[in-house]
Amino acid sequence: MEKKITCFVPAGNVADLERTLNELLNQPLVETVMVLGNEPSAELPKGVTFVEVPSLQSTQGIKAIAGLSQTPYTLIYTKTLPLLLGAFALERLLQVAADTNAGMVYSDHYQAKEGALAPLPVIDYQEGSLRDDFNFGSVLLYKTEALKEAVSRMKDKFDFAGLYDLRLRVSQKHILFRVPEYLYTEQEADTRRSGEKMFDYVDPRNRAVQIEMEKACTAHLKTIGGYLKPKFKPVQFDEGEFPVEASVIIPVRNRIKTVEDAVRSVFMQKTNFKCNLIVVDNHSTDGTTELLKKLAAEDSRLVHVIPRRNDLGIGGCWNVGAFHPQCGKFAIQLDSDDLYIDDSVVQRIVHAFYEQNCAMVVGSYQMVNFRLEEIPPGLIDHREWTPDNGRNNALRINGLGAPRAFYTPVLRSIRVPNVSYGEDYALGLAISRHYQIGRIYEPLYLCRRWDDNTDASLDIGKMNAHNTYKDRIRTIELWARMAMNRK
Repeated sequence: MEKKITCFVPAGNVADLERTLNELLNQPLVETVMVLGNEPSAELPKGVTFVEVPSLQSTQGIKAIAGLSQTPYTLIYTKTLPLLLGAFALERLLQVAADTNAGMVYSDHYQAKEGALAPLPVIDYQEGSLRDDFNFGSVLLYKTEALKEAVSRMKDKFDFAGLYDLRLRVSQKHILFRVPEYLYTEQEADTRRSGEKMFDYVDPRNRAVQIEMEKACTAHLKTIGGYLKPKFKPVQFDEGEFPVEASVIIPVRNRIKTVEDAVRSVFMQKTNFKCNLIVVDNHSTDGTTELLKKLAAEDSRLVHVIPRRNDLGIGGCWNVGAFHPQCGKFAIQLDSDDLYIDDSVVQRIVHAFYEQNCAMVVGSYQMVNFRLEEIPPGLIDHREWTPDNGRNNALRINGLGAPRAFYTPVLRSIRVPNVSYGEDYALGLAISRHYQIGRIYEPLYLCRRWDDNTDASLDIGKMNAHNTYKDRIRTIELWARMAMNRK
């Protein structure tokens, strides 16, 4: 059998590395295996070459791979933990790569975690799959010709974003194709729940990494025609008449444990204008409805709405609130799990609209447990947002932050998708296509993490569904921006 693959793996623990190297060396399709790192781990087996580079994730490492691979296909294994290939796994990957002429193929796989083996399906790549943490799995098979061509166009030197930059550049001219078959087993050492992982990208310790990722993504958007210059439509704030200046909108279903705290944190707000609270009660069955009726009797500013429809997600409930005749000029978000941090939040948000001339304002929040004690990662302030590049970088990250507030005429013109995940992100992307989004970097509310949070501990199926939806939203927005630029 002709040897068609050159393999590259990162240096790591000697025992783990040896297992991976032996696995790859025993494959009939593999010509040679090379280990990339800043110093040799130990004496390497015969047929294995050590390549000194800062890391596999660096531009220097990617360029070394492009220069050294002389076979038709190049396999990059991204983990330092042991790899176990399935029967004829490389043969299958190669077959699909040839049949599809893909620039890169990847596959579903198994994950060994805490002594158990579980299937880990991944998702299909779209044009909008721009986030740098897209999960391809750890085995990436590139068509070497496509890899070399992409590397020839690399201009920036990255310490962390080299592999991300490679993927984006390959995708500009080739498809990235998923094989929906379980072709290998990878080890997983990160045992945190989904709700603990989701904020890694806003951790200040990862700031240097994020700056590089943003630079790579921005360059990609410019290449494909999806980049938007920092030119925005002005907001006049004189469209229509409203009963109050601002409305806080809370969609809720079955949150008897938390919704009263949220409501009372709105009642305590001090403003120099009229405001109200619209709670859209999506047919609660746990006593939430009765509690809200009691609170509405206590304070006339609470507008308690039970939708006529029974097919609404969170986004649909938001539309009910935004189109309600009692909705104010500005619609301000608060989740039923959370509460405003002090009595000045609504005033500060409305002031930001006028001061920054924006159609949407996003604040910051403090992560706390149910006892309101701070928990990691603490403050979530999304400082990666900048006025000149925020709306471009928004296509790379998985959210825009919170609490969110909207100029109601713009919100009504776009509307919120009737889903219960990613609806706010979709709305924010659409608004940012034309308008500036204002920011408040001090904490405005306390975000309570508890076991009943919708994203506290998601199974792989739900996580994949969420990620597929957000990628689809990014694809829609990317295509809209590309079309706008062509005009």
